[in-house]
Amino acid sequence: MIRPNRQSQRLVALFLLGCLMFNYPLMYVFSVDGRIFGIPILFAYLFTAWAALIALIALVTEEREPAQRDSTGT
Repeated sequence: MIRPNRQSQRLVALFLLGCLMFNYPLMYVFSVDGRIFGIPILFAYLFTAWAALIALIALVTEEREPAQRDSTGT
């Protein structure tokens, strides 16, 4: 398991990343005429960024099993 302090730091970093990803200057870059698979580029960016942020939060908060030790005790 990640130490609580390190996990908290990573969650704060993900929060700041989310603030940057959904801030006006970056969203303005994707606010152009065009489509990806029939979806406007801005909407594709929003949903992709949202899904990526959720996946990263899931990775950070996921409880990991402690490393199993071999028979030598290392």
